[in-house]
Amino acid sequence: MQLTARADTQATTRSSGVRDADGMAVASFILGLVGLLVLNVFLGPIAIALASVALWRGTARRGRAFLGLGLGVADLLVLVAFMQMDSTVSWSF
Repeated sequence: MQLTARADTQATTRSSGVRDADGMAVASFILGLVGLLVLNVFLGPIAIALASVALWRGTARRGRAFLGLGLGVADLLVLVAFMQMDSTVSWSF
C-alpha cells in the first residue's frame, strides 16, 4: 500500500523550471517598472537579464517577459536622456 503519490522526477523538474522562468518574467517586469523611477542604472540591466533568461527557459508568460525586456531598455534610455540633459554621469530631480 502506497500512501503518497509517486513523484516523477522529470515532470517535477520541468514544472519547477517553468515556474522559475515565470517568476523571472514577473520580476523583470516589476523591476523594469520600478526602474523607470529610481535606480535605473541598476534595475534596468537586471530586468533585461531576467527577461532574457526567462525567455530562454521558455516561460509561459512571454508577454510579461517582453514587457520586462522593453522596460529594462527604457530604463537605460531614460538614464541616458537625463545624463545628457544634466551633462553629468548621474541625474537628480
